[in-house]
Amino acid sequence: MRRRVRAADGRHLMVERLGDPRGRPVFLLHGTPGSRLGPAPRGMVLYQSRTQLITYDRPGYGGSDRLAGRSVCDVAQDVRAIADELGLDRFAVVGRSGGAPHALACAALIPDRITRTAALVTLAPRDAVGLDWFEGMAASNVLEYTSASNDPAGLTERFILRSAEIRKDPIRLLNDLRRELTESDRMVVKDTGVRSMLLRNYQEALRTSAYGWIDDALAFCSPWGFDPADIVGQVMLWHGEKDVFSPVGHSRWLAERIPGATAVLEPAAAHFDALHALPGILTWLLDDGARSPRP
Repeated sequence: MRRRVRAADGRHLMVERLGDPRGRPVFLLHGTPGSRLGPAPRGMVLYQSRTQLITYDRPGYGGSDRLAGRSVCDVAQDVRAIADELGLDRFAVVGRSGGAPHALACAALIPDRITRTAALVTLAPRDAVGLDWFEGMAASNVLEYTSASNDPAGLTERFILRSAEIRKDPIRLLNDLRRELTESDRMVVKDTGVRSMLLRNYQEALRTSAYGWIDDALAFCSPWGFDPADIVGQVMLWHGEKDVFSPVGHSRWLAERIPGATAVLEPAAAHFDALHALPGILTWLLDDGARSPRP
């Protein structure tokens, strides 16, 4: 079920509702670049677990209007607007990769609406004290995030050109990533179904412009608008220790600062292994008696 929802400032957000429409609600916040068509359990799995999954395009991606200069914290008001439109009082939230900081923002800024929060392969704030932010990070991401901080105009120009190339040939992004994928990530991405889903996801993400991708990168390298130490409620941090796109040190730093956070660090896993971890995370999000997900 797809619909457009009007945000508080009049922008439109493209929203997808998957699974059981009367099931327990979970917001799934997509990666970077990404869209509402990103990785998610199959509809039948969601029905069997009585889960309704709400995904949407962050501003500037897919069918959602851009919000120039947005911060990570701006997600909270958009999620609140969608929940109000769908008649959802309380709900869980999970974000993967670029969606994970946005999930933490919801936990910090609308705690009255959030039941549980999960952040998979997340980044930490760029100004995280005591964290070597680039340690263990792939060269391509180091370049992008350095540019976001020091040369945003150059980043914008590169991403516009790169997005135009990806729109013509979506597989280009996967080919670009392949040079830096770990062996574990290659095993995930070589699956035909996963590749097909990722290509649809990237194509929709960049269908109208590159600005969702650009604004994500700029937001991650600017003040997030909240302090992770102020997060309340139950929070799960899941991370593969071999991740080279969002190094595991970021989750370790957050786990030390978010009160009561549970960190699940998988020694043999990398970035894209979070796709396989997601069903277990959903079980934890919706089950008050569930233990931390384990391999």
